[in-house]
Amino acid sequence: MGQLKQWLKQNWVRIGSDGSIKGPCGTSKDTKKPDRCLPAAKARSLTKSERASTAKKKKAGQQKGKKVVKNTPKATVKMSSGGVAGRLHRGCGAVMPNRRKRTKYS
Repeated sequence: MGQLKQWLKQNWVRIGSDGSIKGPCGTSKDTKKPDRCLPAAKARSLTKSERASTAKKKKAGQQKGKKVVKNTPKATVKMSSGGVAGRLHRGCGAVMPNRRKRTKYS
């Protein structure tokens, strides 16, 4: 099975800004500024204060109008092969290195 499929099949949980695990990901009532979601195994491996800091960082970033707010270094989700999960969708150059975008002059 591909790494992305494995990554998506993990049990994702929602982390509140107090550091507690609130339930399954996607169940936040606040649709404009949802809570941080992490795989359950990763969430359990962090201390309550580490979970709280990553959730607070996301809420603070959303207050500033950011759409994507990175995890704290301890809460970064890594793939089993060592890569970072967020790098799977970073443009066509990551997937097809010989297919770079080129500017056309007319």
